[in-house]
Amino acid sequence: MTVEQVWGQPAVAELRDRLATADGPHEMLTLLEEELMRRLCETTGLGLVRHTSSVIAAASGAVAIGGLSVAAGVSSTHLAQRFKELIGVTPKRLARAYRFTATVFAINPAGPIDWGDLAGGAGYFDQAHFGHEFRAFTGLTPTRYVEVRRRFLREHPGHALDGWPLPAD
Repeated sequence: MTVEQVWGQPAVAELRDRLATADGPHEMLTLLEEELMRRLCETTGLGLVRHTSSVIAAASGAVAIGGLSVAAGVSSTHLAQRFKELIGVTPKRLARAYRFTATVFAINPAGPIDWGDLAGGAGYFDQAHFGHEFRAFTGLTPTRYVEVRRRFLREHPGHALDGWPLPAD
């Protein structure tokens, strides 16, 4: 998708003309920043999505989505629509991604792993729910993921990805 398709050709032509008459790169960047900020402020639902996504992030995804819409004073459908329009995913999907990311960062491949404690601590209903989510995000079972990660760490000691949570297999 091009800028013309999003903003319309006349708006892009007008911005291009203003940029062409600017006194150097600094003024050009200032003009562009002002235009982007103006358009950002006009975005319907941006404040709602910003606030709700920050709540999701602060809770590492372990939040009840229904509670978020009630707290925001909007329907869950409205909240989901604003999220899809502005960031491309629903709040539920964003929360799932945050929760999964926090869980993966909590895994220490060097030591023993209590999968039940890990799943419960991350807010999963049970170990089966955790396993399903893990496979949905990685295509691997949690046990297989740790095996791959441990093998990578053995085969590539001191690698730049040594401290990273994802296997490079």
